[in-house]
Amino acid sequence: MKVAVLGVGLIGGSIGLAAGRREDTEVVGFDPESGNLDRALELGALDIAAGSVAEALSDADLAFCAAPVRARPGLVREAIASSGAETAVTDVGSTKRELVAGLAGIEGAERFVGGHPLAGAETAGVANARPDLFEGARWYLTPTPATSGVHYDRVQRAVAELGARPAAIDAVAHDRMMATISHLPHVLANALASTAAQALGADAERLPEVGPSFRDATRVAGANPAIWTDIFAANREGVADEIDAIVARLEQAADLIRAGDRDAVDSWHRSAGEDRRVLLDAGAAGGTLRELRMTVSNEPGTVAEVALALGRARVNIEDMALYPASDMRTGAISIWVAGSDEAERAAEIVRGLGHSVALTAGPE
Repeated sequence: MKVAVLGVGLIGGSIGLAAGRREDTEVVGFDPESGNLDRALELGALDIAAGSVAEALSDADLAFCAAPVRARPGLVREAIASSGAETAVTDVGSTKRELVAGLAGIEGAERFVGGHPLAGAETAGVANARPDLFEGARWYLTPTPATSGVHYDRVQRAVAELGARPAAIDAVAHDRMMATISHLPHVLANALASTAAQALGADAERLPEVGPSFRDATRVAGANPAIWTDIFAANREGVADEIDAIVARLEQAADLIRAGDRDAVDSWHRSAGEDRRVLLDAGAAGGTLRELRMTVSNEPGTVAEVALALGRARVNIEDMALYPASDMRTGAISIWVAGSDEAERAAEIVRGLGHSVALTAGPE
């Protein structure tokens, strides 16, 4: 398998290192900064450094577009235009709605599957790349009704082989969710750091030592302004809506605390702790893998329809395989889900889409 990595920074370099662990995979990279390519070759993140996007994509099975947010739409379009009909193209950006909408109708758009790994570090650059960066990390995929099932399957398999846990989600829902769980925390960290600095700045000689709760809450304040300025711009409506929502909650909290009702404050505080536990436990999965095999018509968007329906129901697809019929008019899709209860629920969802499903035991 030939993998092209377009943009060799922390994420692109880590993809190269992780993919390169497989003996049957060749990793070719391109980056407009030649120093990044040289360093990536030294670190073993690339097998070959290409002189252009087109050169990197020659005969590639899969391309990861790992450019900064602002440059990503142009790079994705170039990758689609410069690659062959068999090449699957994906990206690693944290915003999806504008990118996916901008590709609607262009030739080759069916080969693109948006991607977003929930992995990273406070450090940046290929020098900080790690082969285990994606181990156990959720990696969202945003197929569309036009997405080819074969190309979606290739992307989700490659992501799983990097050590991540792929899950399908609609692009609009993805950005709305990221506004809450990823982008808003950066806004709050910035606001808290600035509020504390302003409140305490006049009494700087008596500044207290910073406690762990403050360090944790402001860890990402001011992180990588170039990247986050573009993220806030790309998801501006979603982030602004979440800021409005959190302002309303903070005003409610202020009223509650100001009223001095100890029982009400205690209930509010305990409820927040329980909400956090539920959120942290939401990604936990376990149990024996069960296989769901369904017969479907060979039409564009079928795989995306199934993946998105299961994603909306929070059913995690642990693996997938496609089996087209010899006449290419129909085919079978096998997906594996952890746990019997989840598998039964998944089967009902798929039947609701009009597909027949056979549920069997799978590998441990």
